[in-house]
Amino acid sequence: MMGGPGDTRTREGTDADGGAQVSDELSKGEIRKDAIQDGVTAAAATVGAVTTILTNAVGDVARTLGGFATEVFEIRDSTRRALEDQELARGGSAEAEALPDGQRPAIRAVQTPPDRPA
Repeated sequence: MMGGPGDTRTREGTDADGGAQVSDELSKGEIRKDAIQDGVTAAAATVGAVTTILTNAVGDVARTLGGFATEVFEIRDSTRRALEDQELARGGSAEAEALPDGQRPAIRAVQTPPDRPA
């Protein structure tokens, strides 16, 4: 069966009933179109695969950094407790003794003057 107006396939011979037969040969244009279509499909699949890899990698990095931040908070907290315990063992400070049970004094950040690098 012949295609639309852009179809360049040719009719060859006749069948047993005297009707026309259609060649199974494809035109150069249709071969090129199929090659381009397959190339675009392969490129799209590759982009999708790479995007999935990158998306998973970003999630993994975010989870790893979150775990690292949790570790930093735990280290900071245990350091603060150790320093407070050491302070109390040496005779304690009035500030530490004045706090209700279970509360710890806040650690104050040291600020670097603007004219000095951090």
